[in-house]
Amino acid sequence: MNIFVAGASGTIGIPLVRALVAAGHQVTALTRTPGKQDELRRLGAIPALADALDPEALRAVVLATKPSHVIHQLTALPKEGPSSANDLVATNRLRIDGTRNLLDASIRAGATRFVGGSFALLPGAETGPPDPGISQAADATRSMETQILDANRADTIQGIVLRYGLFYGPTNPSTIKMIEMVRKRRFPTIRGDQGQLPFIHLDDAVSATLAALDHGLAGSVYDIIDDQAISISDAVRVMARFTGAPQPRTIPGWVLRMLMPYRARMLSVRLPLSNAKARAELRWRPLFPTFSDGFSKTFSRAA
Repeated sequence: MNIFVAGASGTIGIPLVRALVAAGHQVTALTRTPGKQDELRRLGAIPALADALDPEALRAVVLATKPSHVIHQLTALPKEGPSSANDLVATNRLRIDGTRNLLDASIRAGATRFVGGSFALLPGAETGPPDPGISQAADATRSMETQILDANRADTIQGIVLRYGLFYGPTNPSTIKMIEMVRKRRFPTIRGDQGQLPFIHLDDAVSATLAALDHGLAGSVYDIIDDQAISISDAVRVMARFTGAPQPRTIPGWVLRMLMPYRARMLSVRLPLSNAKARAELRWRPLFPTFSDGFSKTFSRAA
């Protein structure tokens, strides 16, 4: 396949490009940062430089590539993850305007399939008291998904949406930061934590994305998550156990809500989704079915 990856230098973009090249695909990797082109070239991809919010520049690089498949992984999140709704503003624009620009360029270039990476957690975060920042992020995510599925219904391109859980893994900056905080006892558990968060190891997110290129059904939405949702408190306990960190402190929920309202809202979500559709239709199986399994195996292997 001739594959164009937008957002190629991001958290999932780098391992995705590496896996696509290893699978024998021709890969053009989009970045807006000149300094990241050499890294993409070392991975075996052809770097393309453009801002997805500049429709003419984006159209030029996509038309020059003439891809058969396009993968949308555009975000502008802090490396260690968002800590407030303000951290989502730039990504909101990419999910609305960037998606529109990338779809237009892909259709003009004659691409047959468009796979968009979405986020499973945001719709669940809207269930609490109104929060304009979270509502805007959820609206932007819905806009991205709707644009892709509308293009599919219009028969202009085969559109597929992948709703990823929370990424983790030894190359994920937010995981590395969390481990550092857990070791310093700066990431407490929450008393009575009833959250149910969908996680996905980065390796499994990448393998599901490759599977969607071959086996995904046009017009489908897939939850790319592991087999068991867990609370953030349980995740912290897992990290402490497998890194030899001290027992984490426990705090009441109101303390987290007072100090970090955005994260408190996101981490209290109850969203026990299912990967059954992805397993059946994508012919995909997570290598790490649970957070505990993935964390223990990959971090012991990394050590």
